[in-house]
Amino acid sequence: MRIREIQEALRADGLDGWLFFDHHRRDPLAYRVLRFEPAQSVSRRWYYLVPAQGEPAKLVHRIEPKVLDPLPGSISYYAGWQQQQFQLQELLKGTKRVAMQYSPRCAVPYVANVDAGTIELVKGAGPEVVSSADLVQYFEARWSEEAYQSHIEAGRKVDAVRAAAFQHIGDCLRAGQPVGEYSVQQLIRTAFEREGLFTDHGPIVGVNANASNPHYEPAAESHSPIREGDLVLIDLWAKLDRPGSVYYDVTWMGYCGTAAPEAMSKVFAVVRGARDAAVERVKSAVAKDEPLAGYMVDDACRAHIRDHGYADYFFHRTGHSIGEEVHGNGANMDNYETHDERKVIPGTCFSVEPGIYLPEFGVRSEVNVYRGEKHAEVTGAIQREIIPLL
Repeated sequence: MRIREIQEALRADGLDGWLFFDHHRRDPLAYRVLRFEPAQSVSRRWYYLVPAQGEPAKLVHRIEPKVLDPLPGSISYYAGWQQQQFQLQELLKGTKRVAMQYSPRCAVPYVANVDAGTIELVKGAGPEVVSSADLVQYFEARWSEEAYQSHIEAGRKVDAVRAAAFQHIGDCLRAGQPVGEYSVQQLIRTAFEREGLFTDHGPIVGVNANASNPHYEPAAESHSPIREGDLVLIDLWAKLDRPGSVYYDVTWMGYCGTAAPEAMSKVFAVVRGARDAAVERVKSAVAKDEPLAGYMVDDACRAHIRDHGYADYFFHRTGHSIGEEVHGNGANMDNYETHDERKVIPGTCFSVEPGIYLPEFGVRSEVNVYRGEKHAEVTGAIQREIIPLL
């Protein structure tokens, strides 16, 4: 149990409590943060209040009285809806500011797991409801030393697989053998399995216009051949196939020729500059011990692309949190899809992956950035130029 740790975090943030709520297991964060499995089915609503001081308190339905048994604290019961509302008011009595898995205007959808009606119900009981977004990332997104080392090891393996995939494309082209997006994707998946890596889906292998679709994935029934003169994007992510491991997620570009054309190299240079501007924004803030939020990193990256005239061709956030899931529950580098005000806290990792997606070809460059207590670092190899594959 991490009740004491939760209470310390609540006091640090000036909150009176954290109210966990679930119905039909719709909020997986509640179970992960509290580190428990319910003692019976969850077909009725339950509430669990962790106060900043004192003993936690449970409110459960009478037909599921044991659901919160693994958790410490006093317990009360309800059956009818009027009794539920009365008992909830009793549970929250004296609580002025309470955190819940809620995000104003759904600015951070990753934590917006509590329905609007329940938020109204809690507010009606008296307290102000604030977002648990920063609390969640404190407990969900920070890496242990073991997790960090798993990321570094996965990175070495993924980078080697990525290099081998580009080498394979070049070898096939030189030998006059057919090669395509799907066959390269499957080559990577096979290499991941051989190297003891796991991925939930992907990778992305896209040529030319396909590389302008940020979430393009080739399939057996739908893919393009890779030919001389093509620009190739490979976006691949994986983690060690063992519990507690975290992902490594990068994107690199290759050109099926001896040197990329000027038009492609020019766009890559802009993307590279935007990536480096974002990384420098993080490093500078950490070195100066300045507050840093996700939206600020996105601003630094996006400004570079805008200043070079490509703003309309960069239509996703700069980066996402990375954890045991490739899209983790920490701060995203985002002031475009959402306005992410979450702090970039020590012990967390995220991608920086600007892209410019033109009608004829797309370019993206992705690195992973780890923010430590007093430093920030790119955790793997950094692409400086488009790789010539011939």
